[in-house]
Amino acid sequence: MTLLELHNFPFAVAIGLMVVIAVLQIIGVGDLFDGADADVGLDVDVEPGIDGAIDVDGANSAGFLDATFSLLGIGRVPFLIWLMMFLVVFAAIGVAGQEFAISLLGSPLNTALAGLGAGVAALPVNSVLARPIGKLMPKDETTAVSVGSLIRRDAEIQIGTARRGSPARSKVIDQFGHPHFVMVEPHDDEASLLEGEVVMLVRREGETFYGVQYESSHLKLT
Repeated sequence: MTLLELHNFPFAVAIGLMVVIAVLQIIGVGDLFDGADADVGLDVDVEPGIDGAIDVDGANSAGFLDATFSLLGIGRVPFLIWLMMFLVVFAAIGVAGQEFAISLLGSPLNTALAGLGAGVAALPVNSVLARPIGKLMPKDETTAVSVGSLIRRDAEIQIGTARRGSPARSKVIDQFGHPHFVMVEPHDDEASLLEGEVVMLVRREGETFYGVQYESSHLKLT
């Protein structure tokens, strides 16, 4: 069998891994990853670095990652589905490429070179395939939460102290009970939001939300 030839080893491994993932999904183990699929879009947009700090470069990096994921088709289908599709496409391109090399050159390409080439080629092909498949898959309305809908919701400061110009990583629970992680600064210039404190989000500018403490006079006016 062609797939079992030594020069096709990376592609045989890819198919084997795809089968393992499929089996884990069937027996229910793959459900452990479902939560990661649900929030991939929003969390990539707003989650900061581990030190809780964010700057213009950090915001640009988050936007770049989000654009990259969108370009690759990640988020259009659940990640495990995307990964299984990629493994199949990778293997198909790799085996076909080796067969073409044999017919053209009389021998297969170097295994590592063939694997690298197949991986690069599989990314755009998989992205194209993910788009129509994503449109056909049933949508879960509970995951369709816009960033703006988090305004007027409570956020818990999780890492660091938030000050004006120095936001802190915070957790917000949306109307469906799903957690999202955002960067929060105090709405009041002189205020500090301490780790563990719960504040209300009152506005957003770009990737940063602004919160007020519950004893703030701003809440008394609303």
